[in-house]
Amino acid sequence: MLNVGIITISDGVARGERTDDSGKVIKKSLSKVDCRVVKYEVIPDEKKVISSKLAEWADEGSIDVILTTGGTGLAPRDVTPEATISIVDKIVPGLTEVMRIQTFAKTPFAMLSRAVAGVRKNCLIINLPGSPKAVSECLEVILPAIPHAVQIIKGEITQHTGKD
Repeated sequence: MLNVGIITISDGVARGERTDDSGKVIKKSLSKVDCRVVKYEVIPDEKKVISSKLAEWADEGSIDVILTTGGTGLAPRDVTPEATISIVDKIVPGLTEVMRIQTFAKTPFAMLSRAVAGVRKNCLIINLPGSPKAVSECLEVILPAIPHAVQIIKGEITQHTGKD
């Protein structure tokens, strides 16, 4: 079973001006895999706050996957990718590349996402867009690969025989 942390990055939600619909979509989508949400937090679009929270959760060692939502676009306050890149040990470009490619078939705006994915210690971190619809579409694409990725990160799978 995977332990998942969800971080919603939104000034409006953090101030209580909007509801966290994207965080709810993540929780609902995760019901399709063997996991449990062990941490959830809403934080503002502040690079230092985002990077500190990601590093803190990843370094605790109890979370396998951190999913963020929000802050991946082109607006001046969208800094989630920069915050994520600043704390990861490895970038995992395939996850976000396939999210953009597959969701581009539904909307040309998918190409504007700057989401990144990476690994810090034994934790996989994936940025998702802020739109609930985009979150659902992106998770549909990448969810099947996440448990396997975590097994590799943790060293549970060390050889690839072509059969897995």
